[in-house]
Amino acid sequence: MHRPFRVGDIVVYVKQKTGTSPGPRAKHVHGAKKGDDYTYVVDKFWRVVGTQGSQLILKTRRGKSHEISADDRRLRRPNLWENLFMRSKFPGMGNQDADGKQNPAQSTSASP
Repeated sequence: MHRPFRVGDIVVYVKQKTGTSPGPRAKHVHGAKKGDDYTYVVDKFWRVVGTQGSQLILKTRRGKSHEISADDRRLRRPNLWENLFMRSKFPGMGNQDADGKQNPAQSTSASP
């Protein structure tokens, strides 16, 4: 059995998306039979900022928060390649406090 995720761990979440123009990081792109849409998956690079029972609280680089089950099959640890070369895609801990909340000094809102 693998070790459980802990606060501060970086994770990769494979998210399924649908749209008219998949981006450069899209994988497994499939077109609709009669339509203009595509179904594809994209790797999302997130950080564990908290836990609530068997749920993980994950943060994106832009500060969004997601609650994902710790045993979700789409959630995994980054491989060596991602750990070395995609490091900048993972959110840093510098702009968050211990609870994973945005620090007021690092807020994205405009200041007067």
